[in-house]
Parts: sequence; C-alpha cells; structure tokens
Amino acid sequence: MMIVSILLFPLLLAFWLWWPVAALGRKRRWYAGLTFALGLLQPLLGWLWRRQAFGDVANAWVQLLFGWVMVAFALALVFVLLRDLLWLPLRLSRRAGRLRAFLHGARLHHVAVPLVLLLATLGTYNGLKPPKVHEREVVLSSLPVELDGLRVAVLADLHASPVKGAWRTRRIVDDVLATKPDLIVLPGDMVDGQVAGNAANVAALAELHAPHGVWVAPGNHEYYSNYTAWMAHFRQLGLGVLENETVKLAIGGRTLAVSGVGDPAFYRNPGLVQGGGIAPDIPRVVGQARGSDFHLLLAHQPKLAREAAATGAVDLQISGHTHGGHIIGMDRWLVAPFNDGFVRGDYRVGGMTLFVSAGVGQWDGFNARLGVPSSIDVLVLRSVRRR
Repeated sequence: MMIVSILLFPLLLAFWLWWPVAALGRKRRWYAGLTFALGLLQPLLGWLWRRQAFGDVANAWVQLLFGWVMVAFALALVFVLLRDLLWLPLRLSRRAGRLRAFLHGARLHHVAVPLVLLLATLGTYNGLKPPKVHEREVVLSSLPVELDGLRVAVLADLHASPVKGAWRTRRIVDDVLATKPDLIVLPGDMVDGQVAGNAANVAALAELHAPHGVWVAPGNHEYYSNYTAWMAHFRQLGLGVLENETVKLAIGGRTLAVSGVGDPAFYRNPGLVQGGGIAPDIPRVVGQARGSDFHLLLAHQPKLAREAAATGAVDLQISGHTHGGHIIGMDRWLVAPFNDGFVRGDYRVGGMTLFVSAGVGQWDGFNARLGVPSSIDVLVLRSVRRR
C-alpha cells in the first residue's frame, strides 16, 4: 500500500497543482501536459525498477530518473503548499483580488514549473559530483592523551553503482589518501547492485590504506544486494570487515577497540534481504572490546546510538545512513524524525559521542542534494587532557 501511494503521489499532485489555475492559454497548456506526463512516468519507472528486468546498469539509470521525478514533485509539493497557504487567508479579503488571481494564475505556474525542474536537475547533479573533504576536530572527554590527534577518515554511504561509475570511487580514494589518515572507516552502504555488475565500481577501494587499517561495517543496502557475496568481496579487496566483531589496535601504548555491527534492516525488510545478513549485536562487541582504553563503534544507522550509549562502554559511534538529510528543510522536518533526531554532525548521547556523516554518496533512487553537500569526513580526535 505504501509503494502504491508513493507511485500515485506525483499524479495526484499534478492535479492539485493545476486544477485552480484559470486562463491557461493554448500556447502554455503544454506545461500542464508535461506535469501530468511526468506524473504518469513515475509509476512506469517504479514498475521497471521493481522488476529489475534489465540488469544492474539499466536498473541504476531507471532508479536515477525515478529519483529525479520524485524530487521534482517533492519540490512542487512545497510550492503548492506555500501557494495555497497564502491564498486561503486572501480568499476572505475583498481587497486582495489581484494577489489571489496571481497565486492561482497561469503566469506564476509558468515560472514555477521550469524552476522546479531546474532545481531537481541541480540537486541530482550535486548528488552525482564527487564530495569534498571536510576536516573537523571532535573533543572526547574519554580519549586517552596518547590518542590525541588521531585522524579518522570516514567514507559513509558510497552507494557505488553503474551510474556513479568507477571514476568517482577512484577520485574519492585519491582524496582520502591525500589527507593522510591514521585510520579509515566505512560505516555501511558501500554499494547498490550485485557483485557481478558492480565490482568494477568499488575496485579502487583496494588501494585504501592507513597505519591502523581500513575497517568496514555493513549497511542496509548491502542486505538488499546479496550480503554474503559483498562481504566476501570486500575481504578480497583487503578491507577489514567487522560483522558484529571488534579489532583491538595498539596505538601509543594504549588500546583502541574498533567494532562494527550489523544493520537493523535484518529485521525490517525480510522481502528485500538477499543472500544472508546479520542482526546488530551491540552486547557482543562490547564484550569483545572489554579492557580497551577507547571504544569506537561503526553502526550504519544512527538510531542505534541510544542502545550503544546505554551500555556505558562505547566512547564514539560513527554512523551514516541519513545522507545528511539531502535537502535543507527536509533534513530537519523529515529525515531527522525518522532517525531519532540525528541527521548530521556530532551529538552527545548519554556519555557517548555520536558522529553522523553526511556521506560521500547516496542511493540512485533519491540522489538529490540541495544545501546539504556530500562529504569525505576527516575526524581529528582530541582529548580534553591533550599534551
């Protein structure tokens, strides 16, 4: 039912957009026709995507077009809501006839429709272009002074696919290595699609290296793309895969525990989970990390933070999943509520610090970014007791 509602949303919105508009004119009626055509295109694209009848490459492009149409109608919804919220009080006034006519007039809509399509296209372009590096200090009261200055590069939500291509992953890898990180972490959603059709697009990850390793935790999209095959492939690339596992690293005479847990997608979407998968097991990694001086947890979805903080045994959780909220406004009003209020940046959760990356990419099916750029995050860990 939810999928049907999503697919019908553009068509219903197209009707809402145009029904109050008077005196459209023959020469400009194609604006309305274009809107309804896009509304009809959305269910077709959704059907093609769900069938996955054309292989990973074609399916990725179908998803991208599906996402572009969805973003266009999401922006159109904002326009329609603002239009009618302004129009309703004016309806009660006898002196605002011209403004009422303008709000429901063809001229405004002839400007709004191209602007919406332009913003959707710009957002999609922003989502496809390579991310920039953003370095930030994170002050941690529990960080031993010996670990002060540790540089942790975060590559969340790569979502490698045939649309983004191998060149984009190569660019990201080169930019990460240029920051000279001490530790590299990938907290999930590295891929979209099967290994056979997408391995070339993640091949450059094999060149990631850092003094204290490159560590991966799974995200929900690995569960949708043959989990077991991808975890095996990541190991073949030389990445350290942490499936409810902890590795202890000796740094400066101290022990840093890095843990990775499974994703809650294991519970929620049994029809989409392919090729295995594991449930998140925070108590298990807490037990494995016992005796360490600092515990860093990789958990793809930030909503696991409250459970992790409740153990009192995790100092820093690094997550992704939200893509920073994609679009200003949507980030706080829609994405944050679905993720326990976490959308991007650092948060204090009990005695634990949570960092949520805006991600280096996002799923092709909703690829747009407006005001929320993708990001290669380099966290410089700082101790309050620094030397």
